[in-house]
Amino acid sequence: MTPLLEVQNLTMRFGGLTAVDRLNFKVEKGNIHGLIGPNGAGKTTTFNMVSGFYKPSQGRVLLNGQDISGLPMHEVANRGVVRTFQHSTLFGELSVLDNALIGTHMTFRPNLLKAILGLDSSARRDALDRARTSLEFFGLADVEHEMAGDLSHGHQRALGMAVAYASRPDLILLDEPFTGMNPEETRRMMGLMRRLCAEGTTILLVEHDMQAIMGLCDNITCMSFGKFLAEGSPAEIRNHPDVIEAYLGGARHVA
Repeated sequence: MTPLLEVQNLTMRFGGLTAVDRLNFKVEKGNIHGLIGPNGAGKTTTFNMVSGFYKPSQGRVLLNGQDISGLPMHEVANRGVVRTFQHSTLFGELSVLDNALIGTHMTFRPNLLKAILGLDSSARRDALDRARTSLEFFGLADVEHEMAGDLSHGHQRALGMAVAYASRPDLILLDEPFTGMNPEETRRMMGLMRRLCAEGTTILLVEHDMQAIMGLCDNITCMSFGKFLAEGSPAEIRNHPDVIEAYLGGARHVA
């Protein structure tokens, strides 16, 4: 069976620095897949190549068996792969609802002539319905009219995911989604991710919260110094000697 996402010999060089070096891994459809590694391992650079933010120096990114390597970010998103970033990319001066509407732009593209003639009302209603459905899914329906910049940190992280979800992606790339969250916010976000996966959205996430990673992921790929280090279930990764050495210099367990 063809994996949803596959990276083959993926490499990224910046001058004389090789940030990612011939990386290989697969993400199966319907899974929550973790990408972990110490700081500087190349995880975010890998995300940038998969999402189209960077063009790989070498190797391929396959989506459903189709090569998407080097496509611009908007084209990768049109094919069903969207991402969030380590830091908020919300429009703080816009309402929560307006931010969610931005996520619908790939299936609803405003047309000035149609708007003047009133021919796009059905599409606008559909976009609004999808935006509100996304906000409801992430528990933000009651703050849809608030400014995004006024939300708490946890709600801003949830809104970032709601914007991504509103585009109806096949694969969401989450870059450190639990950063800055308290334990209760983290538990709630983990539950939302499981719901997303149950409804058919595959998730690939980079995260340093090992407790969350071990409790959430079906499969985990570990990187170190830009290279593949190990892969397996949470239990296998937790007890893998190379992973233990990379993280803790020989301590007995990762989490």
